Amino acid sequence: MLARLLERIQAPSSDDSPDTTVELAAAVLLIEVAWADHHVTDAELEAIERSLGAVLKVSGEDLSALMGESRRAQRESVGLHRFTKAIVDAWSAEQRFDLLVQLWRLAYCDAGLDKYEEAAIRKIADLLYVDHPRFIAAKLKAKRLVAVG
Repeated sequence: MLARLLERIQAPSSDDSPDTTVELAAAVLLIEVAWADHHVTDAELEAIERSLGAVLKVSGEDLSALMGESRRAQRESVGLHRFTKAIVDAWSAEQRFDLLVQLWRLAYCDAGLDKYEEAAIRKIADLLYVDHPRFIAAKLKAKRLVAVG
């Protein structure tokens, strides 16, 4: 029994799947923020679609497929490391900042900023290696963008 337990612990996790694209990773992080308060609104889903269009230039059928796959991946995932690693490995600091702005915009798109959404964004920012001053700058930029419309 101990041997089987050790085998399970040492076996590679399915969460480290090499087929995680940056598109899927970004979409999952957006879904994670929307789901942080355990309630995803239509406004949040629309904001996610706008963000994916803005950051990744995804639209149409590709967007629908990505939304479906990201919701499944977020539900089945045991953590965010797989997704944040894909982004850190592929994107510059400025691209990661732009994604963080989109995460903040998503959090502000409905009735207001929820403490669980803010905690999720803080965790994601840490995993994306975005320092605190840039974290705050992204939050302020998103607030300005939401206020403008």
